[in-house]
Amino acid sequence: MGIHYFNLAEPERAGEYLTKAFELREHASQRERLRIMAGYYSSVTGELEKAALSYQQMIASYPRDIAAYNNLGIILAEQGEYEKAAEITKQGIRLEPEQVTLDENLTGYLLALQRFDEALIIIREEQPRKPDNYIFPAARYALAFFSSDSKAMAEQEQWFASEAEYENFGLALASDTEAFEGHLRKAQELTNRALDSAIRSDRKETGAIWEAIAAQRQAAYGNIAEARQSAARALKLAPKSESVELETALAFALAGDAARADSLAQDIGGRYSLDTQTKYIWLPAIYAQLELNHKNPAAALKTLQSALPPLGFGVVTFGANASGSCLYATYLRGKAYLALGQGKAAAEEFQKILDHSGLVWNCWTGALARLGNARANALESTTAHGVDADAARVRAIASYKELLTLWNDADPGIPLPKQAKAEYARLQ
Repeated sequence: MGIHYFNLAEPERAGEYLTKAFELREHASQRERLRIMAGYYSSVTGELEKAALSYQQMIASYPRDIAAYNNLGIILAEQGEYEKAAEITKQGIRLEPEQVTLDENLTGYLLALQRFDEALIIIREEQPRKPDNYIFPAARYALAFFSSDSKAMAEQEQWFASEAEYENFGLALASDTEAFEGHLRKAQELTNRALDSAIRSDRKETGAIWEAIAAQRQAAYGNIAEARQSAARALKLAPKSESVELETALAFALAGDAARADSLAQDIGGRYSLDTQTKYIWLPAIYAQLELNHKNPAAALKTLQSALPPLGFGVVTFGANASGSCLYATYLRGKAYLALGQGKAAAEEFQKILDHSGLVWNCWTGALARLGNARANALESTTAHGVDADAARVRAIASYKELLTLWNDADPGIPLPKQAKAEYARLQ
């Protein structure tokens, strides 16, 4: 029950069952006990190293246990070790070629590694064997998004619309794309529909995550009042969910509501002190944004030291939009370097997001990394000398052009596109 709820993106409900199983583990066989411990450590306490060790012990003792290979791959991906995740998953596939779930997860790791052609081959070969699951349609959507193929994206949206269980996921994907292009009003409409669909499917926590992500987007684009309203709605829907608390805490921090962001972060830190990603990625990102709000970028950088790759690039299993990870820490590190006047260092951070599109997908950080990159290069053009300054200016102009093309028909009331146009004009 716990595993099924977790796979349905309902981690709070999953935790109740997984905890009960953990409490009863001594009544189980050795094999079952290892499985229970691994599920508990990975999905309840978030202790990724302990979970990995349990799965490694399972593989050593039961080398034909395909689930252990599959789940160890997931844990490695959460730690940002995508090459290792792909390799252990391939080992499982060689043992049991008929297990399509392994191919689904391998597709995600290949996307994160920017190996799009390999991922597409797997999708074409394996999707006919499991046509009713959302993983391959989501990956197809991502590949279509990367190539700006709106027709192919629409085809996948139609598939999601035809599946009541996964409709909310498709609507969330479409919402992220609209926001990526600066269409926040349309994005919010789609988020509202995704939320309604999730509630109809008895997945309130999932819907709350979509609403929290919408709050982050609104805040990042400068719609502060709307961001705070969306974050409050998300938290009201699932007030006891760690996932929702993390997403909304970041949203409140981005929206400048330090009191609520700090209160949530303190609560999460106390209740989930063992969780690897919470401790080393999420909380540092939340506190870093609060430091940036207080004009203290040096402290923000210090806070983000634990969120460096590979762990900082780990996949987020509960939502971070529909993608693998929005790379919040990397984005905030870029903002901190910008605030310190270090254009070159800032550009390097934003470029990491652009270079990992297969991990970020259509998350709002992917769009704003383009703006960050443009600003960083514009800054470098004023601090460097000679050919280095000229080259930075050329890069800045190119980045602004790309961004303004992306936001060509953005909602007129959004602050960021206006700022980008003014900054581009000053470079001319």
